[in-house]
Amino acid sequence: MAIARLDYVAPWWTYWLHNFPHFNFLFQSVDSTFRPEEASYQQSLIVLACASAIGLALSLLTLAVYLVCLFCCRRSLDEETKRPDTCCVTWVAVITGLIICSAVGVGFYGNSETNDGVYQLTYSLYHANHTLDSINSLVEGAQSNVEAGLKQHLERLDEIFATKIEYLQALRFLQLMVNNIIRELTALPDISKSKIDLAAIADQTAFIEYYRWLTYLLLLILDLVICLVMCLGIAKQSQCLLITIIGFVILSLVLSWAALGSGTATAVGTSDFCVSPNKFIVNQTKDFLTADVAHYYLFCSPNLQNPFQQSLTICQRSLTTMQIQIQGLLQFSKPIFPTAQRDLLGIQRLLNSTEFNVHQLTALLDCRGIHKDYLDALMGVCYDGVEGLLYLSLFSLLAACALSAMLCVIFRLWTLMGSREKEYNDIDEEDPFNPQARRLSFNPRRSNTHSFCSYISSLGSQASLHPPPQSQSNSTIQPPEYMNQSMLFGGTPRYENVPVIGGGSPPPSYSPSMRTTYLSMTDAQIRHLRTDFQV
Repeated sequence: MAIARLDYVAPWWTYWLHNFPHFNFLFQSVDSTFRPEEASYQQSLIVLACASAIGLALSLLTLAVYLVCLFCCRRSLDEETKRPDTCCVTWVAVITGLIICSAVGVGFYGNSETNDGVYQLTYSLYHANHTLDSINSLVEGAQSNVEAGLKQHLERLDEIFATKIEYLQALRFLQLMVNNIIRELTALPDISKSKIDLAAIADQTAFIEYYRWLTYLLLLILDLVICLVMCLGIAKQSQCLLITIIGFVILSLVLSWAALGSGTATAVGTSDFCVSPNKFIVNQTKDFLTADVAHYYLFCSPNLQNPFQQSLTICQRSLTTMQIQIQGLLQFSKPIFPTAQRDLLGIQRLLNSTEFNVHQLTALLDCRGIHKDYLDALMGVCYDGVEGLLYLSLFSLLAACALSAMLCVIFRLWTLMGSREKEYNDIDEEDPFNPQARRLSFNPRRSNTHSFCSYISSLGSQASLHPPPQSQSNSTIQPPEYMNQSMLFGGTPRYENVPVIGGGSPPPSYSPSMRTTYLSMTDAQIRHLRTDFQV
């Protein structure tokens, strides 16, 4: 049963991003072909990254205009006697928080997808680098066996078989096979001479990806903390919390626009590569790989012939022929030249080891292993990686817009809290119905003023000892003690607390002793008190 071969097809979003306009610093159109080594292409990506600065400037300008309008409208708000309604502001804050939470969810998904794609890329690079290192090691091992080991044994055998011409001819034939093997092994690709170190690329990519993932994670956590502190600030009506939120929101706003620019530029550049990756790799490897070798591993089509098949076949045939020759020399030279057996067995061991290496080389040089790593790397970068960058760009855009709206809400809440404090401060302290004015009516400087209750109690005790005569006129009566104090009860002649005279019962706040004193008063004393309270 034939196994279906998978081919790479670029996703639609890479074509969409690839069609983004590319401009240099002079705003001249640039070809969107992936050419990272050219300055004009680098400038086009930098221009895309700096485009988010326009969004940041527009956001700050909008906030400035809103602040100006809010400051101008605050005067009319201060003149209103009606308490401002905060329901609308609260709902806008709630909706803004929900948008930020949704954006954070999108950001977490995009960050995870991008990390998975980069991990798949680095894993494929490490695996392909391991395969290439194995190929290089096998080639070097085979060349070392043939050049050093076989030549050394053949030189000693040439001295031993010096008297036998037929044996010397067999040795010349073996030397010819050794030269063929060396020539064909030299034709195989030497990975050590290549200018591309896949392991170094994978290490650098993993290092950059770690800090990219960590930066986005901290930004996502910062947005969640902002939402939490925002809710706490609204509930507590705390200006300190609002000031803290403003600082964090401005920081997150700048970081969101910066992340949008860098994410968009990276996604566009990666999409330019994903649209035609084969062309870029062929151009990068043309210095040490021929076009047929590059196409063989990039496309791995059954119609393409293995460019190393001929060299590997010659090596295998030469090794087989040498094995046959060594078997014959062992059989016929042992009785005549017993000292040659050691070198002949050594050559046989080296041939077996070299033949094993050639078989492994044949399997490793097949295109299916390296082509699978190549497809996995493309799938990780162009599918998961670019898709994750798109979600991260969406998160950055939503977060930037929501944070701008949140700043407007915070500024509005600040004005509402200021107007409420002013409303509390505008209360008249002289208002008798103001509880605060009643608290302020007590002055420590007037602590020596006697209360009316103390006057009644003292009057009752004095009346029981020395009752006043009935014939004394009101004009000669000395004014009572409480009238000699200037403006009792805060300086105004208010008598809300004066007990009802003649009502039959004192106020319920009086003590039992005061009640007894009050009931023991005579009618003359009661009339005396009534005349004293005439204004």
